[in-house]
Amino acid sequence: MEKLKIAFSAILFALTFLACEPPLEQEFISTDIDHFWQAYDQVVAAKDSIAKTQILQESFLSAASPGQESIMLVRNYTPEEYLNIMEAYPQFWASIREQTTSVVDHYPAIEQNIRALQKAYPALQPVPIYFTMGAFRSGGTTHEGKVLIGSELSLANEETVIDELPDWRQPFYREAVPVNGLPLLCAHEYIHTQQKEIQEDLLLKCMYEGVAEFVSCMATDTPSFSPAIAFGQANQERVFEQFTKDLFLRDNDFNWLWGQNNNDLAVRDLGYYIGYEICERYYEKAADKQQAVAELIELDYTDTDRVEGIVNASGLFPKPVAEMRAEFEAARPRVTSIVEFENGATGIDPALERISVRFSQTLNGFHAGIDYGPLGEDYCPKMDPFSREWAVDSTGYSVAVALEPNTKYQFAISSNFRNAAGVRIQPYVIEFETGE
Repeated sequence: MEKLKIAFSAILFALTFLACEPPLEQEFISTDIDHFWQAYDQVVAAKDSIAKTQILQESFLSAASPGQESIMLVRNYTPEEYLNIMEAYPQFWASIREQTTSVVDHYPAIEQNIRALQKAYPALQPVPIYFTMGAFRSGGTTHEGKVLIGSELSLANEETVIDELPDWRQPFYREAVPVNGLPLLCAHEYIHTQQKEIQEDLLLKCMYEGVAEFVSCMATDTPSFSPAIAFGQANQERVFEQFTKDLFLRDNDFNWLWGQNNNDLAVRDLGYYIGYEICERYYEKAADKQQAVAELIELDYTDTDRVEGIVNASGLFPKPVAEMRAEFEAARPRVTSIVEFENGATGIDPALERISVRFSQTLNGFHAGIDYGPLGEDYCPKMDPFSREWAVDSTGYSVAVALEPNTKYQFAISSNFRNAAGVRIQPYVIEFETGE
């Protein structure tokens, strides 16, 4: 009987062990930091510009890891930029050098966060983390299954001297101590490597970033270091109101993500908060928390219905997204008429010199655009771009044309037209045929 108990316990232990995911073997690569400093010392000591360029190439660029090559690619860093920043900010580099060369001290905390992610999401796939050296345009990003950390940004501490840096870059270092958020940043970027490709839509972009921020914070039990999250939580009503106004506008992403917010809220990256809030609400309502995490990470951003289903289930907005979109479309400016003829008309006099349209709303009198129609360039009438005119009240627009007899024409009033609030017009295709 005792032998049977021992055997049963052994089997139970084996099954338990097999049911657990083995810990990930995390790979860290920081050789680019060493190569940077080797090049730096020689570059600042050299007197000849040609020699400086050669040193940079041989000591840093030619020795670049796949991660360094990736961050240079995705952020468009150039050799000229590296030479410039090496010589322009001596106090900054002196103050951050030790922080970068001792990056290995941060590995245990980062590994702990990666293990926490794996616990929350057992399907987590291992990816390498590269500590690269950039030119101040990325604290962290990903590329082709690699986490890329911009060490000159993310390893700064309280003693880093930033007075020499451009005014636009200094606030990053003042909002919080960057190195304190390094383990969470690595977790955030790690989640991005597990997600499906982002799509060009403001809500989808907010979800993409919100998933990474929420899951990394939830799994590691760490509050977000992003000022946008704290601001959003303290000003929910204002943020939600502005976001619903901007949700379907084009050219507005940089008011919410990856740029300086120019609307009344004046806080950058609030789109992270929108996505974070949606994910948190969805997670809290889910009966199966681990399944909810998997759904968020594995979300297919090309499946609009699925994404909107999660957004609607979160209860963030007072109406379903599809209903909000329909209301927006119904309220968009549109072309109400062509002054000279009915759209689709035939027998138009080829002596006609101008074609004018009227709009349903007063537009901003500035943004305009004429495009080819679906039939292409061959069907577009000849136009004089310097003769295009707005109506005095900006409710109309006209173009000068040169027409041929017995010819079919087609062109489009593009969505570049917009009203004062930035709402773009519904594109409108004009088609007609001239007579004798």
